[in-house]
Amino acid sequence: MKTAVEELQRVLRDQVLEQEADAALVTSPQNRLYLTGFPSSAGWVLITPEKSYFLTDFRYFEAAGRQVKSCEVVLMSRLSENVRQIVQRHGIRRILVENAGLSLADAKNYREMFGTMGAQTVEDSTLDRLLRGLRAVKTPRELQKIRDSQAITDAAFSHILTVLRPGLTEREVALEIEFFMRRSGAQGVAFDLIVVSGANGSLCHGVPSEKKIEKGDLVTMDIGALLDGYHSDMTRTVGIGHLSEEQERVYHTVLSAQLAAIEKAAPGVVCSEVDRAARDIIDREYPGTFGHSTGHGVGVEIHEWPNFAPNCQEVLRPGMVVTAEPGIYLPGKFGVRIEDMIAITEDGCENLTASDKTLLIL
Repeated sequence: MKTAVEELQRVLRDQVLEQEADAALVTSPQNRLYLTGFPSSAGWVLITPEKSYFLTDFRYFEAAGRQVKSCEVVLMSRLSENVRQIVQRHGIRRILVENAGLSLADAKNYREMFGTMGAQTVEDSTLDRLLRGLRAVKTPRELQKIRDSQAITDAAFSHILTVLRPGLTEREVALEIEFFMRRSGAQGVAFDLIVVSGANGSLCHGVPSEKKIEKGDLVTMDIGALLDGYHSDMTRTVGIGHLSEEQERVYHTVLSAQLAAIEKAAPGVVCSEVDRAARDIIDREYPGTFGHSTGHGVGVEIHEWPNFAPNCQEVLRPGMVVTAEPGIYLPGKFGVRIEDMIAITEDGCENLTASDKTLLIL
C-alpha cells in the first residue's frame, strides 16, 4: 500500500510534469499531517518526483526524525539555504504551491525566495485539487483510525445517556461528554461540541448554554472525538420525560430522510442524488426547515471533500467517508438532527456509527 506521499509523487510524475511543474510545496497543517502522519504547527513538505522532504524547526526535529518515515526530515536552521540545496539537487524550476488559504504575504515571500534560486511558483488550484482528491478516498489505515475515533464517540453517547436528566445545563452535558472522551484516550474533541435543548434546538450550530434541560425537551447532541489526527462526527436527538405528537412526528421524518440518504449512498452515485433522497422527504412534510447540506467528508479535518449537497457533482468512490445528517429546525420551538458517518464500499456503504437511532425518551 502506497503512502500518501508516494501517491502524490506518482501523480506528479504522471500528470503534473506534463504541465512543466517539477515539485510541490505543502504548507498547511492539515495537509502536512495527512502526508507525514506527524502533527506540527510549523513546517513544509517539499515533494519531488524522486524524493520528498519534511522541513521543520528545532521544536519538532527530533520527534519528526523518529516518526516520519515517508520523507527525509530536514532541520530548518537556515530556511533559504536548506531549500536552495534541495532545489539545486533536483533541478527544480516550477513549484506547485497550495492556493487555498495562501495569504498574499506568503505568496509574495515564496515568489521572492524561489525566484532567487531560479525557480518559479505555480499559484493555481492544481495542488489543492490533487490533495483534495487523494484525501477524499481513505486508505484502510485511515478508515481504522476513523473507526477508532468513532468508537470513543459511541461510548461517550452511551455514557451520557446514564447521566442526562432534567436540571443539568447544556454546558454541563457538553463538558461531561468531553471529559469522557479524553478519559477514553481521545486527543480532544473533533470540534466545539453542540448540546442544545428545547427552543435552542432550532439553532443548527448552537453553543451549549446555561439553559437547564427540562421535561418535554428534545436534546440534540452533535459530538465527535479526535484520535491520532482523525475525526469522528455523530449527532443524536433524545427526548426528556415526554414528547408531543409533533416532536415525535418531526423525529421520525428526519430518521426516514437519513435512512433514505444512507440507502442511496453507493459507488457511482452523484453526491447531489444522496442529498436529494433526504431533502425530498423533509421538503414534502416540512418545507423550508432543512437549510444545510445532508453531509460532508470527514478525515484529518472535520469538514472535507466530498459533500452531500444539492450542487455537488462528485461521484462517490469506495473509501470515501461522508456524514449523513439531515435535520428539521422549527424556530422558537425545537429541532432534530440525526447523523452517522458512512464509508463507501465496493457495493454500497458501511455505517461506521454504532449508536442506536431509535427515538429515546429518558
